Amino acid sequence: MSGLIEHTLRGTWTPSGASAAPLSPRALRWLRARIGLAETTTPAVPASLLAVPQSALPEAAREELVALLGAEHVLTDAAARLGRAGGMSYSDLMRRRSAAELAVPDAVLLPSDPEAVQAVLEVCVRRDIAVVPFGGGTSVVGGVDALRGSKDVVVALDLARLDRLVSLDPSSRIAVLQAGMRAVEAESLLGAQGFTLGHFPQSFERATIGGFAATRSAGQASSGYGRFEDMVAGVRLATPAGEWRLGVAPASAAGPDLRQLAVGSEGALGVITEVAVRVRPVPVRSRYEAFVVDGWQGGVDAVRALAQHRVLADVTRLSDVDETEVQFELAGALKVKALQFLLRSKGIRQPCLLVLGWDAGSRAELDQRRKATLRVLDGTRAVRLGRAVGESWRSHRFSGPRQRDALLDRGVCVETLETAAHWTGISELRSAVRNALVRNLRSGGKKPIVMCHISHAYETGASLYFTVLAARSEQDPLGQWQRAKQAASDAIAGRGTISHHHAVGADHLPWLADEIGEVGESVLAAAKQAVDPTGILNPGKLIRPKR
Repeated sequence: MSGLIEHTLRGTWTPSGASAAPLSPRALRWLRARIGLAETTTPAVPASLLAVPQSALPEAAREELVALLGAEHVLTDAAARLGRAGGMSYSDLMRRRSAAELAVPDAVLLPSDPEAVQAVLEVCVRRDIAVVPFGGGTSVVGGVDALRGSKDVVVALDLARLDRLVSLDPSSRIAVLQAGMRAVEAESLLGAQGFTLGHFPQSFERATIGGFAATRSAGQASSGYGRFEDMVAGVRLATPAGEWRLGVAPASAAGPDLRQLAVGSEGALGVITEVAVRVRPVPVRSRYEAFVVDGWQGGVDAVRALAQHRVLADVTRLSDVDETEVQFELAGALKVKALQFLLRSKGIRQPCLLVLGWDAGSRAELDQRRKATLRVLDGTRAVRLGRAVGESWRSHRFSGPRQRDALLDRGVCVETLETAAHWTGISELRSAVRNALVRNLRSGGKKPIVMCHISHAYETGASLYFTVLAARSEQDPLGQWQRAKQAASDAIAGRGTISHHHAVGADHLPWLADEIGEVGESVLAAAKQAVDPTGILNPGKLIRPKR
């Protein structure tokens, strides 16, 4: 089964060293018929045509930073600065592809250790320079945009050199990782010692440990391994007020858990430099399978039953009818016909794909967990498609982004958004968001494709992850998506959370007060005042500026 869905359409990046993958002739024909795919390509403009303003970093500040980090780690050239100008949202990508105006930092700083990060912040406080922490650059909500706020100068603080496994305590199962370490490298180093973090979000190939912590990331296997904040045993941050260390025991009643204030702080309350994380033994056995249930509500009821019986698989992923159709269509004509015949013979009229995956320390454990899951699922009339489809999803889950550029080249508006709600409101929320997206992305008589899946389930509710494919507006491509995103966010407000795992950033900030209230905003502002009184850290993200 193709990994085109979330992986291609979210529009993240082409992994370093990997070539972009073209769309197949079948995919092109199908997309042309469904959304009005352009006959001609619209390639990206060369980077040399992008407008990069001169650096505004004062010479005195540059000399002080060079003395601290070395000249090779204080970069003011256009290429380095452009490479940290924003994240990986559709809007970010379109600005780069169309030579639109970009928020470009005045310099890129690359400290080598936590002490150097702290020293950089001290310089920036004295010089009144805004600082945007930068990890893998995978934000899709404006979280790493080089916004200046009230400052005249802004720098990107790239943590790429903080890439060490500091320690591993196998008895306590705690690893301390520096914040700039890529997730892929973390898994490799931990795996060599027999452990895994078990955190595999779609951004896995590029994202960093610090980024996971700063945004309260959730992985594809979070039903089994937990969300990233569940894994954090301790954090070390550099702040303008001084270094901040949290986490001395597995649990504590010593006041509110301030780790959870640091986790999810999006660089606005400090720069995370080290994260102590809970690790688990590398699984000995894994098994992924696919099923089809009849209708969205039937699928929701099935996933809710699994969650409330506490028998969720580590990966539990339900696609709605539209997303399932796309996956089946791109599987190949002969496979689709055979599959449709099978499902009709089983009484399935509105197929929704359900992927389940288990990791275990032994065959006996895997068999026991799988049987417990399937006992509950048996009451839902699910049709088993077998391991081949499930294992195919697993093997392709990180490969799809290589087709992103091909979709953008063909004039497709491709983007995602996500939310979460309690079970009683999950289907109403899906309908409201879907309707908002369809209304605002309809073009030339063609409806957009709006897909949705549940990828994270809890006893009390679940996440919803939407993916859209629409013919791109030639007149106003950025405005087209921004209007649709605003309408969808308005639909979410009062029904669910503005973000389940993408974070707040700049894009979701207008809706944050609806969720946490004025008192909640005041609490965040007070924390900001305590650690960053002059407001140099990540302006315009998470916390509204003082009025």
